[in-house]
Amino acid sequence: MNPREILHTVETVLVIDWPSRDVPDTLVRAGFHVVVHGGPGPEDYSVYELKDGEVVPRKVGRPPDRADLIYSYRPLSELPGIIAMAIKIQAKTIWTQSGLSAAGVKDLKGCWLPEEDLQSAQNLVEAAGLGYVSQPYIGDVARALRTSA
Repeated sequence: MNPREILHTVETVLVIDWPSRDVPDTLVRAGFHVVVHGGPGPEDYSVYELKDGEVVPRKVGRPPDRADLIYSYRPLSELPGIIAMAIKIQAKTIWTQSGLSAAGVKDLKGCWLPEEDLQSAQNLVEAAGLGYVSQPYIGDVARALRTSA
């Protein structure tokens, strides 16, 4: 399934960190229910909602019971824990973002990974029976969905 088709099947997204507020804001504005794990603590969870035209967080203190997709802007070394969370909340897909351009420099929309790292991450996620996406930038796909709706 391509990334756009994947997002068409999603209602709830668990966002684990992000490179900029564009990620949760764009997902909310595209109509998704968005829960963000925005810190290292087990209670650092907030729901992001649209109120009076603005996206605002509301602390909920726990992960969602269920989500369709986990978006992660974390080092790939944390992938085993993210996979465990995906299984716990019945997510079907993990979408990672490296924050690097093809030149290997920081880029807020960057999704490039060295081929070896990409293959390793994909193998790990798929071995758990989950789908894996690492590009394109999720904000661009969500924005395109919103404009075509």
